[in-house]
Amino acid sequence: MNTTTGARPFRFFDNREKYLLFVTTCSEKWAIGERIGAELSELSPEPPALRVFDAGTGDGTVMASVLRRLHGRFPTVPFLVVGKEISLEDVRLTLDKLPDRFSEHPQTVVALTNMHYREAPWLSPTGSEARQNLNWREVALDGHTAHEFDRQIADLHPVLADWWEVRTSPRTGNPVYAEPSVIVLYRSDHRFMLDAVIPRPDEPPGGYDLVIAAQPYRARHTAQFKVRFVLEPLAASLAKGGRMIVIQSTGQDPGMEIIRKIWPSEEPFQTPGPVLTQELRSRLEANFPEREFGIDGKSSSFFRYSLHVMPNEVAENIGTSTRLAAWNAAVYVAQIDDERITHAMSEGAYLNATAEVVARHGGLWFVDESFVVVRRK
Repeated sequence: MNTTTGARPFRFFDNREKYLLFVTTCSEKWAIGERIGAELSELSPEPPALRVFDAGTGDGTVMASVLRRLHGRFPTVPFLVVGKEISLEDVRLTLDKLPDRFSEHPQTVVALTNMHYREAPWLSPTGSEARQNLNWREVALDGHTAHEFDRQIADLHPVLADWWEVRTSPRTGNPVYAEPSVIVLYRSDHRFMLDAVIPRPDEPPGGYDLVIAAQPYRARHTAQFKVRFVLEPLAASLAKGGRMIVIQSTGQDPGMEIIRKIWPSEEPFQTPGPVLTQELRSRLEANFPEREFGIDGKSSSFFRYSLHVMPNEVAENIGTSTRLAAWNAAVYVAQIDDERITHAMSEGAYLNATAEVVARHGGLWFVDESFVVVRRK
């Protein structure tokens, strides 16, 4: 379902207030980090680096969590981490989390880009005009402390404001880059050791050992759209032995009960894992017959994350702020557009519906599902 406002298609994830409230009041980012951490024992990186692609860094919480876990498992292995993010504010938030990572794991290279899914893993635009307009900056961080790195990274904000300018796609309503941009960061005192790891223009990085695809598309898109424009190009970027972890919402939770109390016929989650894996398997077999991919069913799983609520508040009296946080989380996960949210909130029933569900379940939680795509050696 594509909701429009005037002539512009609506894109839910552009709403920063709903996103930031959801991130700070729910534990999804932490739960995703735990889920990805369970896969790290399966990685077998080869020189010169362990390569990770994050297909939507968001505020950088998942990336930082995964990097901490990777350091624990591979403390002396160089890392190349490439993150795709179109949102200027999210890029800033991601950069804010990197100084500690450079301090703990000096042999780290991070590249952030605003390119499309079919381009970002290779840090290379597909169109000739876009290639000519490519912005590329290599930042060698001086010093040895997180504080020193933080000060130098903060100096990049004016550059980001120019390079992460977006325009709106008239077809989809999605923000797309005005000019493709890449910023590469590493520690200058490890430049010599990282020479073979640092990506350069017109020299695409090798395949990835780990691809993170956590909520990389709108729930209401078709399976064909999700696979063709997101999952297939990401799977194609895997190195031999690499693993792609796909995570999406299910709607099999109390959050969806809140939604259906207001919109009884709402069905935002129409492409469960088995539907996506079937479509992805057929496209990979057709388009990459020389490669062998597998869908790791044993690694498929459902996991739960929750709204942060004080236990006594649920037991005694659910305050207005908690009701609003729970409501925001429910409509954010279900990707309800602003027009319908505004109409529902004008009538007032949404607060009582939210309180009833939260009280009945003793809290509010959501269920995500995951599956793993493996490129076999």
